[in-house]
Amino acid sequence: MSLIDLWKRSRSELEGKHVQQIIAIAGSGKLLDAGDASREFREFLSSIPSSLLSRYTGECLADKFESGGLALQDIVNQIGRRLGFQVEDGRYRGGSGQSGHDGLWRSSFGNEIIVEVKTTDAYRIALDAIAEYRRRLIQENRIVEGKSSVLIVVGRQDTGDLEAQIRGSRHAWNIRLVSIDALIRLMSLKETVEDPQMLRKIAGVLVPQEFTKVDGIIDLVFSAAEEIRQDAEDAELQEDQPRKKDKKAPQFIPVDFHAACIRRIERQLGLALLKQTRATYSTPEDSLVVVCAVSRTHTREMYWYAFHPHQKEKLEAAGKGYVAYGCGSEDIVLLIPFKDFAAWLDGMWTTQLEDRFYWHVSIRHQGSKLILRRRRGFGEIDLTKYLVR
Repeated sequence: MSLIDLWKRSRSELEGKHVQQIIAIAGSGKLLDAGDASREFREFLSSIPSSLLSRYTGECLADKFESGGLALQDIVNQIGRRLGFQVEDGRYRGGSGQSGHDGLWRSSFGNEIIVEVKTTDAYRIALDAIAEYRRRLIQENRIVEGKSSVLIVVGRQDTGDLEAQIRGSRHAWNIRLVSIDALIRLMSLKETVEDPQMLRKIAGVLVPQEFTKVDGIIDLVFSAAEEIRQDAEDAELQEDQPRKKDKKAPQFIPVDFHAACIRRIERQLGLALLKQTRATYSTPEDSLVVVCAVSRTHTREMYWYAFHPHQKEKLEAAGKGYVAYGCGSEDIVLLIPFKDFAAWLDGMWTTQLEDRFYWHVSIRHQGSKLILRRRRGFGEIDLTKYLVR
């Protein structure tokens, strides 16, 4: 039985295993270029939550074992995929006439990053050799010189010596450095935001920029805070007036039970879903996408959600898409095929502001039924049949 099949059948058992044990289960148990263990291990990495990727990096760095550095290379490349890059895995061991880069990451915005993974910076790194990987790929017309750069990923945060080495070299403009911890934090940040422009800024942090002027970094931090503020505003939709009229009513408290809703949806669909952004989940190959939103229970047993144009675009691009709504808790979850949901949008209330637009999704209880409310002249929709079992 393949490693991915074991994961689907015995997830809880595999979650407790050390990454070295995971590799031993995969194929022949030895990571080799074009080997079955490598193929199974990479497929497994593409299906696990980001929290396990984070744990495995720690195990590769803290515990010395034969395939530790090779496994770390695969994990870093998987983190690149989670950051939204199209990733081409490199070779474990370079050969004659072949580039020895560890990974090649391409963003949808045109950036191309040659990735080199190092477990430590205790020794001087041959920057000329790494720069040669880039030169070779340019000669082979696999990357564009003006859009490409090198990213060295190291397994520690104290990188002062290596930073000085890069600054003092002739490759200073084309090479950037990041610790694995920082890369993981960037992945975690991506999973908490939703705005496509914010996702672009996150990817842009990893390419060479002029930091004499720090506006770009400040903009990234500000944008993250601004999205959180806007999310809070969107959650308090205009129809929810009682709290505003009653000054003694409790202040708005965000709810977050997305993960619990997704676990129920996974069981119903029989699929594993990976968190891509705060509300977007997908299968590893993006053939199926779920946009999941949650709401506290408002007065008169009603639930309010915002549905955004970028979410609509994501679902339209997917082979199969669903919108999911957690109603008050994970005990009541709706899973609606996007093809059904899209037909109802014209009748929904909308908000048009200077910087954003969204549809209001208003759901209420009517006896034992869940009803989608719409504007006058459009019929209400009985959603009861979409309840997750």
